[in-house]
Amino acid sequence: MRRPLPVSTAVAAAAACLLPLACAAQTAATPSSSAHALEPVVVTGSRVEARVFDTPYAITVIDAATLRTAGPMVHLSEALTRVPGLLVQNRQNFAQDLQISSRGFGARSTFGVRGVRLYTDGIPATMPDGSGQVSHFDLAGAQRIEVLRGPFSALYGNSSGGVIALVTAPPRERRGVVAVDAGSDGSGQLRAGFETPLDGGWNVRAGVAGYTTDGPRPHSEARRMLGNLRLGWQGERDSVTLHANLLDQPADDPLGLTRAQFDQNPDQTTPQAEAFDTRKTAEQQQLGLSWRRRFDASALKETTLSAYLGHREVTQWQAIPVSAQQSTEPPDAACAPLCPPGGVIDLSRDYHGFDARGVWRWQAVQLIAGAAHERQQDTRRGYENFTGSGPDQRLGVTGALRRDEGNTATSNDVYAQAELTLAETLVATLGARHGQVRMSSSDHYLVNGDDSGERRFRYTNPVAGLQWRATPTLNLYASAGRGFESPTLNELAYRPDGAAGFNTSLQAQRSRQFELGVKWRGPTPQLAVDVALFRATTDDEIAVRSNTGGRSVFGNVGRTRRQGAELGLQWRWSAAWRTQAALTWLDATYRDDFVPGVPAQAGKRIAGTTPRSAFVDLAWHGAGPGREVALEWRGQGRMPVNDVNSDFAAGYGVWALRASYALAGAADKGVRLFARIDNLADRRYAGSVIVNESNGRFFEPAPGRTWWAGLEWSL
Repeated sequence: MRRPLPVSTAVAAAAACLLPLACAAQTAATPSSSAHALEPVVVTGSRVEARVFDTPYAITVIDAATLRTAGPMVHLSEALTRVPGLLVQNRQNFAQDLQISSRGFGARSTFGVRGVRLYTDGIPATMPDGSGQVSHFDLAGAQRIEVLRGPFSALYGNSSGGVIALVTAPPRERRGVVAVDAGSDGSGQLRAGFETPLDGGWNVRAGVAGYTTDGPRPHSEARRMLGNLRLGWQGERDSVTLHANLLDQPADDPLGLTRAQFDQNPDQTTPQAEAFDTRKTAEQQQLGLSWRRRFDASALKETTLSAYLGHREVTQWQAIPVSAQQSTEPPDAACAPLCPPGGVIDLSRDYHGFDARGVWRWQAVQLIAGAAHERQQDTRRGYENFTGSGPDQRLGVTGALRRDEGNTATSNDVYAQAELTLAETLVATLGARHGQVRMSSSDHYLVNGDDSGERRFRYTNPVAGLQWRATPTLNLYASAGRGFESPTLNELAYRPDGAAGFNTSLQAQRSRQFELGVKWRGPTPQLAVDVALFRATTDDEIAVRSNTGGRSVFGNVGRTRRQGAELGLQWRWSAAWRTQAALTWLDATYRDDFVPGVPAQAGKRIAGTTPRSAFVDLAWHGAGPGREVALEWRGQGRMPVNDVNSDFAAGYGVWALRASYALAGAADKGVRLFARIDNLADRRYAGSVIVNESNGRFFEPAPGRTWWAGLEWSL
């Protein structure tokens, strides 16, 4: 057996291989099968299976083993820190969604996920208006998560930052799992799952997980119940898959801290949170069905039809001063058109959609074409977060009605994308997506004027890519695409002039994006290097213009530019040692002066973005499967809390230690133990920021040193 290279020699060889000519010379005699024996396969970007190495865009795969060692599989942020270009920040607050941005797109979001399309087994978790949630993602049942950065596929609409897709697979054997987790701050989880093939081509997987935590700060308690079912049938030419999931998640909201509060004691909770009993409840039920049929005798190779429907209920109690919640008592037309919406949000949403597509193959051409329809219907009400007055006044309870409207968003799209083999080593990708998003509001609370209205947005997004397979282990590519983001229904709710009606002046933001990349696989399957350079220029960037009294007004603030570089490295440099790294440099700035309440100038950084972020780990694998000890380091540069850059969350670097040990059987059978210690040095820092928060409560502190341990029994 060939002995491994010394570390110094291997590092020098890897650095030299970043130069195309050196790589070509070194790998000319290397068989392709050896270089790609362990290459991950993805479906995101082309909807058909392709190796990561063969895609003309930056895409990263997080496999099931990584998900299971990154934490208790509650948050996407546990594992996605390994993806270059992606910033996923755990706000330590189950009443708020994770903050997810891709190359700076989505950083402005103070609610939900913006700028990135979200999918679970092809079912959108992003609504037609562009807002999305990840709270129902079943990480324990995932085979892998695929992350595509940038709008370089015509198969997805209404986003600028790319796609995050969770993928499951049909079970191949009968298996049951029972797991228990415990950790800091009273955190605990119990989950159970079962999967098996059945007679007649049927298979089933079911899982349930219950999680509770006291939270790292006062008034941050939460619990989550998540259930998932996957029922499949496989015939000679057809496969049908049914997905069902439900979520129940009540959580307290500790809110952010001001600069003075954060500097004084980052473990405190602002008094307004407890005074108004800020909290949120979320419930969701969803069904999805996918039917795939394969053909052999014609150019049409397969067709797929996916359909889904769901219902979501959200109620959120906010800490808005009583004087701002109620301008008059009782409410009447005297406050029009600036009557506040109250301090309680009550949202009921029904949604559905379908996607139909076909795949054609000729000798040198593969074509994917299809059509999609999505619709959401929201009933949105607002109430005062208090009752009574004087000594009888009570806070933190649902009071008088202040808002009552029905919102609808509908999108209709057609798309096509072709892959053309121009030569043995040269492949081109061409595609386009054309769509329309229609949004409307019907106001039923008219004492402050009629806020009804309608907006339509149309777009055509072309994409193009060219990849040169210079050697069996070196792939160079260039891609270009156009991104489109419509305003969400919430962003259209209020006009900047205070008048009643939809925000008719708010336009969709459009971007032009370019990417150059190198993908190199070393002389053995244990080394993979991906490098991407990108540039995105955006017109009509959407940002917060003002935020007072519960009314967030959004506007277009002109041109922005995002440019940077990403490096992904995976290297098993001996039988026992492995290194992984994800490095990102990002320059995200405004190019025009604008006034979001106070003046801001061109050259200011986009709030919620950081110029540098990194993840590095060093892992040791013991004899036998499922035995690992690893040291991780994660860091990022300082982050502006608002668009005028008046304050910043300081940069940081933190260490973590993880371990797993299989007591018996293979890595996925028998009893397995997991443990993590995060923030080993007990460093205090702001783990995320609430961008442009009107009360100055920008900072959401990360906890100090925390621990987690889990036991999983597979049988």
